[in-house]
Amino acid sequence: MSVEHGFHATLTARPGKRDEVVEFLLNAPSLTNDDCVVFLVSRSAGNPDVVHVTEGWTTAEAHSAFFATEEAQALVANLQTLLDGESTYSDELPVGGKAAF
Repeated sequence: MSVEHGFHATLTARPGKRDEVVEFLLNAPSLTNDDCVVFLVSRSAGNPDVVHVTEGWTTAEAHSAFFATEEAQALVANLQTLLDGESTYSDELPVGGKAAF
């Protein structure tokens, strides 16, 4: 499945909440959405409060449709309570690789 829309997000958790942010993201419903073909959650090695997320979606429209749902809006609102400051986003289109956990 090809990825036509994606991004990389850097989130800063409130102090002591990083693991909660990671767990929250790893249980996100986008992981079961067929249009979300890449969803990678990473911790910063140098900053204990930073979490990175890489997402790849089949289309920008599929991403927008998912985040327009009430369920997704509620999840975003709940996630915001765990974060400190504004998250940063950069344009990114995952093209392949390997993940073994």
